[in-house]
Amino acid sequence: MRSYDLSPLFRSTIGYDRLSRLLETAMTGDDAPASYPPYNIEKLGEDHYRITMAVAGFGPEDLEITAQQNSLLVKAKAKKEEEAGQFLYRGIAGRAFERRFQLADYIKVTSANLLNGLLHVEMVREVPEAMKPRTIQIATGANDQPAITHQAA
Repeated sequence: MRSYDLSPLFRSTIGYDRLSRLLETAMTGDDAPASYPPYNIEKLGEDHYRITMAVAGFGPEDLEITAQQNSLLVKAKAKKEEEAGQFLYRGIAGRAFERRFQLADYIKVTSANLLNGLLHVEMVREVPEAMKPRTIQIATGANDQPAITHQAA
């Protein structure tokens, strides 16, 4: 079993409690992550992301997407089985699932689309204006007032 002491990283940091919990969860989690349903995480641009999940057999009424602060939850209800015939082999899974994704600060879920058995969840990073970098001018005289200039992030 692997064991890492992360306390030196957090001795001089403030407000990174969520990061430390996330690292601890990642290190103590299962070595074999859940594989159902399969998914991709794509970075489409500087601040644009997409999660694509293969949810064949599920319709929009069977899926539930919940976005909370720093968390995205995708759930599916198990489908009722119709006994129309006898299966010799059943390879298409229709079982219920629950998949959680941890989102970084300022990531906002903008839309979800179900097309051809693929669920696409679009996300964008929207940093508030107050959190963007800014340049502060240095005053040189007694009557000069410091000025703040906003810069693009």
